[in-house]
Amino acid sequence: MQDFNPNLVVLIVMMIATMQFQVTMAQKRHVVGDGLGWTVPSGGAVAYTTWASLQTFNVGDLLVFTFTDGEHDVAEISAAAFGSCTATNPISLATNGPATLTLTTPGAHYYICTFRSHCQIGQKLAINVSDSSTTTPPAATPKTPRSPPPPSAILKTPPSPSTTSPSTPPSETPSTPSPPCPPNVSTSSCDTSSPPTTTWDDTAPPPPPPSDSDEASSFTAVVPSTFLIIGLALLNY
Repeated sequence: MQDFNPNLVVLIVMMIATMQFQVTMAQKRHVVGDGLGWTVPSGGAVAYTTWASLQTFNVGDLLVFTFTDGEHDVAEISAAAFGSCTATNPISLATNGPATLTLTTPGAHYYICTFRSHCQIGQKLAINVSDSSTTTPPAATPKTPRSPPPPSAILKTPPSPSTTSPSTPPSETPSTPSPPCPPNVSTSSCDTSSPPTTTWDDTAPPPPPPSDSDEASSFTAVVPSTFLIIGLALLNY
């Protein structure tokens, strides 16, 4: 046999309580006439008409008729019987107070007291029941859209282009080369200009030969490097 688990019992109780709470919240309890109760009103049927106009009845709500047994009862009848206060074939009849009736269907519902002439003098009630599942919320009033700003407030005038004309690059006129002098024309009437020629000065002394000091410095720079390479090779060997 499995061990008893108290946590499981607590969970089941909480689930049942939640379901009952949801059912209770879905149902609304209406005490007919409030403090007046279910009796013959002194002002006539207008007392219950006014009370019903201040209520909202939905399918699943409860109607509570408070009356004294043997002095009143409550019968649900049709619309035709309601006008003439006829209770020959009632839809339902409750003789013990307080009587609690559940509104199970939408539409108009009619209730009267069948004792003597109580209905004729005002102990009668007519209500209209709404289907809670089809109740629609009030339509929201659409907001008026704001008018768009004028185009002048959105578009900015582009800056005008500069009136300064672009500078014209200087034109270069190519030099026209002089035509060669034809063979039958004398050189005096022809342009004998020619490109400059390079002259050599035979009197310039030749470059001096390398001195012994330069050779010695080169030899001095090469020898230590050679010994250093040989020493490194011997160490590695």
